[in-house]
Amino acid sequence: MAERSTAAVDVADNSGDEPLTAQADQSTADGVAKNRERDTDTDEAQGSGGTDGPGKASPPELHSGHKLARRYRLEECVTRLDGFSSWRAVDEKLRRAVGVHVLPADHARARSVLAAARSSALLGDPRFVQVLDAVEENDLVYVVHEWLPDATELSTLLASGPLEVYEAYQMVTQVSAAMAAAHREGLAHLRLNPNAVLRTSSGQWRIRGLAVNAALRGISSDTPQRTDTEAIGALLYAALTQRWPYESDAYGLSGLPKDVGLIAPDQVRAGVHRGLSELTMRALANNGATASRHESACTTPEELVKAIGEMPRIRPPEPSFTAPPDYQRTTYQQGTYGRQAQHPGATQPVPTPPPPLQSRTGKALKWAVSALLIAALGLGSWQLADALMDQGNKSEDSNQTQTTDGGDDKSPTQPASRPIAIDGVRDFDPLGSDGENPRDIDNIYDNDPSSYWQTSWYSSSDFGRLKSGVGVILDLGKVQDVGKVTVTFVGDTSVELRAASGDTGSAPTNLESYAQVAEGAGTSVTLKPGESLKARYLLVWLTNLPKQVDDGQFRGRIADVKVSS
Repeated sequence: MAERSTAAVDVADNSGDEPLTAQADQSTADGVAKNRERDTDTDEAQGSGGTDGPGKASPPELHSGHKLARRYRLEECVTRLDGFSSWRAVDEKLRRAVGVHVLPADHARARSVLAAARSSALLGDPRFVQVLDAVEENDLVYVVHEWLPDATELSTLLASGPLEVYEAYQMVTQVSAAMAAAHREGLAHLRLNPNAVLRTSSGQWRIRGLAVNAALRGISSDTPQRTDTEAIGALLYAALTQRWPYESDAYGLSGLPKDVGLIAPDQVRAGVHRGLSELTMRALANNGATASRHESACTTPEELVKAIGEMPRIRPPEPSFTAPPDYQRTTYQQGTYGRQAQHPGATQPVPTPPPPLQSRTGKALKWAVSALLIAALGLGSWQLADALMDQGNKSEDSNQTQTTDGGDDKSPTQPASRPIAIDGVRDFDPLGSDGENPRDIDNIYDNDPSSYWQTSWYSSSDFGRLKSGVGVILDLGKVQDVGKVTVTFVGDTSVELRAASGDTGSAPTNLESYAQVAEGAGTSVTLKPGESLKARYLLVWLTNLPKQVDDGQFRGRIADVKVSS
């Protein structure tokens, strides 16, 4: 088997970094060389796999309780390797857990680490664990990143067995799309492994260490897209088989048998999804391994995203339902309450108890109540007739005197609703990504039902579990009374109407600023607020997408929006 790229044989990370490891003793260099694939952490500690050599500076003397920038209190060291250390820390200003990489300012990789951290922070893609700060201060360089206590590493998930087919499909779909977006901005990961991929409690997959982890270890690649694509293939292989697709054991997974080469996942484990097995081989073909049955290799994450889109969609499993136990009817024999019947096994009818005996007092009371009711009804009828006659007399008097104003006694009618012009529209994505086709946004209020604005495509109706929804913000120009909003969709769509309070001057940029005032579903939905609504900015918020007939993908399409008072 051809030797894999540097990025594919790397170390297990913990919160983005390797487990706490001492630097390799130089006296064991020969032994390390023999076990390069099995113990790659030691190789990286010695500076292999990158253009930069090992750092010449000693690790900074830090300890639990130490504060950086009077703000980040170090709690627990999770890595100490090759001149840098990584910590779990607390941001005392915002009262949240964070991760911190620390290395001396004169470390050979300090400049590249700072550059990688700042580039990753500028990407701002929520599918990646975000870099929050990158600072050089007091002879130290430190990088602060998100800490996700509710997320679980892929390596931990695989400890109990391979992923379900739908979970593996979601993982490779989301990771491939995220890495394709990163490469479009010129960023590579180069250390994409089961400890760098996390699943949150909401089911979203996130990637940590983009560009930074490789910079910390001096790793580079002449073909970064091929390297990351092969790494995604290795992740999918591990998710399907619970095996690492190389001869070395890594990340708690057993490697493949020696001298057999790379074999397809569905040959390693029975029941592996055939389409995902083929996809894995197309991604792993980068290292020279081929299989006669798989198609052309995918050499970039973008090609991998396209290949996933061409696959038949894998549906989520049906929710399990446990039927309640059968109702056990218990019969009791009169006079033997709590005891068995005389003939076990025979079903005995339950006799109907006799009606209770009525006493003389009860009969007298019943007749007395009946007499009182008859009397009350008679009195009430008399009073009602008298009242009606009085009302008739008053009405006649009123008709006789109603000669001066010429009006009638009808209640005022509600004013007819009027259309409200839409001053402007823009798309709204809660993840703040590149947007949802903003160039077509004017189609939703051009009075042409044949044109429409559409969202990006997703792998499922719930936005691939990536987000809670997307929408469009309507600007009415000024605060106005809103009576209803009518939305015409292409395909049955679930939608909410949300409104920003008052005239904020500009449209709010976060979902929490828009309060829900109505909801509905269908192809033509009229959204009426339950109470009087005054607003300038309205958010038409799509919460569930239809599968479009023309391309078979889950997209939301708005053909027309009308607002009226």
